[in-house]
Amino acid sequence: MGADGASVLVVDDEEAVADAYALRLSEWYETEVAYSGSTALELAEDYDVVVLDRRMPDMSGDEVLAELRARDAPCRVIMVTAVDPVTDIIDLGFDDYLCKPVDSETLRAAIDCQLDLAEYDESVRSLLALVATLDLLESTFSRLELEREEAYLDARERCDELRRDLDSEVADLDDLVAAVEAIDRD
Repeated sequence: MGADGASVLVVDDEEAVADAYALRLSEWYETEVAYSGSTALELAEDYDVVVLDRRMPDMSGDEVLAELRARDAPCRVIMVTAVDPVTDIIDLGFDDYLCKPVDSETLRAAIDCQLDLAEYDESVRSLLALVATLDLLESTFSRLELEREEAYLDARERCDELRRDLDSEVADLDDLVAAVEAIDRD
């Protein structure tokens, strides 16, 4: 179990897959499994990170994720799936997207990253999730293919806007720090 008591819910309709991930992760985190989307929704809000399969028969991972976001659930969501990404992933709202098969080290690194990111402001988390999505798409498709996709172009513009906003906030913070330091010197 992790020193900080981090908790992970592994959601996959293939019980052997969910159990294997949970077993591997239990050395570092408090883990539990859910074998359906509906069970995941009952449990997810009590966990720091949800490792979520995208294709499940009763309720898809996309539907589970949409419901978690609608509830403003505080958990971070990592999609771990055999579904290759297409531009429809842009607006899903996941925090990370891994394509199966995923080894233990990669999954643990993704979980640790999400635990670290949970400490940041929502605007920073939104930017980083969008950057991760765009990076995934850019590693999957050619620039020419992506430049024909309106969803990709909109997401790229949204990413640039978020970066400008954060740059402005950092500049304002730098100005505030400088003003406080000037007062302290006087």
